[in-house]
Amino acid sequence: MHRYERWLAGGLVALVVLIVALVIVGPLLQPPSSLPEPALAPGQTETMTARVVEVIDEGLVESPFAGAQHFQKLQLQVLDGSLAGQQVVVEEGAMNIIGRERLFLPGDRVYLERASGPQGERLYITDYVRTGALFWIAAVFVVLVMVVGRAKGLRALMGTLFSVAVILSFVVPQIRAGRDPVSVCVVGSIVLLTVSTYLVYGWRPKTHAALAGMALSLVLTAFLAWLFVGWSRLSGFGSEEGAYLLMELGPDVSLRGVVLGGIIIGSLGVLDDICIGQAAAIFELINANRDLGWRDLFHSSLNIGRDHIASLVNTLLLAYVGASMPLVMVFSIYQEPLLRRLSREPIAEEIVRTMVGSIGLVMAVPITSLIASLVARWVVRRESAVTVGVRRQD
Repeated sequence: MHRYERWLAGGLVALVVLIVALVIVGPLLQPPSSLPEPALAPGQTETMTARVVEVIDEGLVESPFAGAQHFQKLQLQVLDGSLAGQQVVVEEGAMNIIGRERLFLPGDRVYLERASGPQGERLYITDYVRTGALFWIAAVFVVLVMVVGRAKGLRALMGTLFSVAVILSFVVPQIRAGRDPVSVCVVGSIVLLTVSTYLVYGWRPKTHAALAGMALSLVLTAFLAWLFVGWSRLSGFGSEEGAYLLMELGPDVSLRGVVLGGIIIGSLGVLDDICIGQAAAIFELINANRDLGWRDLFHSSLNIGRDHIASLVNTLLLAYVGASMPLVMVFSIYQEPLLRRLSREPIAEEIVRTMVGSIGLVMAVPITSLIASLVARWVVRRESAVTVGVRRQD
């Protein structure tokens, strides 16, 4: 392992250790906060963690919302908050809808909500505590990438962490502050693409060509997203999160812009894949035959890109459909003409998302191929000129 690879490995290990310390050890080192008042003000809520001690009763119950459904009566040990150390009894399925997979077992850690309303205080479970499982899943992913990818895998992980940091520390705060979501997402995407691409593939002509193709394709995708979202009259209310954002951020938030930003960021991974693949293929071709002109390289790379397009368009479609499978199932239940069903905003939004991403993907192939072909020929001419100059000096 080269020295820079050891530095990268050490830096990544230190970063992972720091994250683990902040997530697991950090809360233990904080001074205990003063407990809230036992009584909650009207409309106030408190989230606590608890452990299921016993399943007192379970079965099926008739619900006014969904007919027969699952029901549980649970005894919980509250672990923190104003009720820390106490045992409480909570009923699941009486006032909310739960499925078979939501049934709890003794030992499960859950989030317990304490809410105050017109009818007094009530306790209910909002979700599982999944931090432990998520940590180990992420650990398995990191280890596999480090073992299989080695130095390049380490750099890819660092690029991924940087991308997440850009989205969480720049894109999201800027949109919340009222900035135009499309402009923010385009700028943030170019920044994270630039850093992560050079971090993984290094400062070389192939990377320059791929990044130029990504940037142009991304701008084209943003324009198409703006055009198609406006054309199809998407408002951003295709999901309940849109209404929640409107309530929290006020009427000035652009839900349509949030949809546009999501389309732009969602296309980054596919653009990265195809642009790097096209640039790499062209530089392999020129290394195999230094006499190929840029037109020959361009046409050969298009042949390669067509196969890439065929597989990635299908991948993109399946990814979007898979992410929206519950929505697809819901719409399949209601008997409605197909064209009317497709016009509903939740479905139309996914169609526009898929089409925009696919068009951007298709256009990325000739754009990147043309740029990489010209750059590859320039590199060959430059190297030939340097070789001739050295011979003349000799």
